[in-house]
Amino acid sequence: MSRKGNCWDNSPMESFFGHFKDMVDHKACQNFIQLRQEVDDYREEYNGHRYQWGLKKMTPAQYRSHLLAA
Repeated sequence: MSRKGNCWDNSPMESFFGHFKDMVDHKACQNFIQLRQEVDDYREEYNGHRYQWGLKKMTPAQYRSHLLAA
C-alpha cells in the first residue's frame, strides 16, 4: 500500500470503473438482474477481448496466462 494521498494502489480499479462508466449504460437497467448481466458482459469483454497497450498488446486474460507460463 502506498502512503496516504497516493493512488497507485487504486489505479487499476479506477481505470476499470472509468472505462465501465463510459461503455455501459448502467442507468438504463430496470432491475438488478439486468445490471448484473451488463456488468458480467462488460467484464468478459474487458478481460477477454480488449487488447491493452500496457499489457504488451494482450488482453488481461492472455497476459495472465503468459505470466503463469513463464
